[in-house]
Amino acid sequence: MNSDFVRKYIPEIAGTLLGIIGGFLYWKYVGCQSGTCAIKSNWYLMVPWGGVLGYLAGSLVSDILKKRKKSGEQ
Repeated sequence: MNSDFVRKYIPEIAGTLLGIIGGFLYWKYVGCQSGTCAIKSNWYLMVPWGGVLGYLAGSLVSDILKKRKKSGEQ
């Protein structure tokens, strides 16, 4: 993998990995015990959902960092 690509998207990658871990931990310790919840009762549905939320949070952080960098250059 190209190091420029990784360096450019490090907030999104880190957010996705943290979201995946967070989704699994949420399923493990908080999730639906009765099994009637569509997403929370299955780890294979909760983990990707956590990854998507982590990616969105990482993208938000990336946008904030880019705006700060751009305003600092002017």
